[in-house]
Amino acid sequence: MKNVKYTDCAEFRCLEHLRETCMDLYLIHCGLEHCLPTHAISHSIREEYIVHFVLEGKGSYTVNGITYFLNANQMFLIRPGEEVSYAADMEEPWTYAWIGFNGIRAEACLKNSGFSKQAYVLPFRNQDLLVEQIIRILNAVQLSFSNDLKRNACLMMILSLLVDNYTHDFCNKNSTSGHYDYNRNVYVEQAMDYVKWRYSYGINVSDIANYIGISRTYLNHVFQKELGLSAQKFLMDFRLHKAANLLISTEYPVAEVSTSVGYEDSLAFSKAFKKKFGLSPKNYRLQKEDLEKYSEKQPAIE
Repeated sequence: MKNVKYTDCAEFRCLEHLRETCMDLYLIHCGLEHCLPTHAISHSIREEYIVHFVLEGKGSYTVNGITYFLNANQMFLIRPGEEVSYAADMEEPWTYAWIGFNGIRAEACLKNSGFSKQAYVLPFRNQDLLVEQIIRILNAVQLSFSNDLKRNACLMMILSLLVDNYTHDFCNKNSTSGHYDYNRNVYVEQAMDYVKWRYSYGINVSDIANYIGISRTYLNHVFQKELGLSAQKFLMDFRLHKAANLLISTEYPVAEVSTSVGYEDSLAFSKAFKKKFGLSPKNYRLQKEDLEKYSEKQPAIE
């Protein structure tokens, strides 16, 4: 077992290798760092959950082949067993704090904070309160039963702040007029970007809302206001247009095209496609092929 290590210098404070005190939920390490422009962690795989809180500056985080660009008051999650990379911005390197923890209740705490397999990056509030709790952990350096309790109490307080943040500020499912930090078009743009990245993975409207950190009701509200259609309609149309392009540009079987655009049920895909374009996927492909052959036979116009 590794010895507890405490580092305290001008740019970096960290308390790590803490021992497991219970199976329920326990702190493993935490820290606070003012990163240099060259600071980067590449291809890292951890055994615990880690949440980083960006306090100021900028940086990037890559997980599952997707790169997120973060600013102050955003947080990102590292899950056990997943390869990740993250780096400070070269011009405005970030300052961040973090907590590393594990336990039986860890996943439940993260889910109730808004994190999911589709939502690795979320906004957070109460920066001062979060930093206060982390500093309290870093100040409880001596190994004693009292400090064990203090550190885990601070961990619980941090996680409770995250749950409150998500529940009260971003999950008001019965209202479209709750408090949100950004203009409607910002949420629409983030949703559209997410659809472009993940449409082939079978995502649904709830996944999009969770990724952004707003309720499904409010997501549909902003889509109706900005684009005049629901988020569901946008997602479906995007998939079907991608499918139409694959049908005329590849020789993939219809079932493979269906899977490629996020439809698990090829029959449901064919029905949706025919409703959208007036032709079945097979006939749509044949019609395009016939038009191309007809165009090739026409004499060139001098």
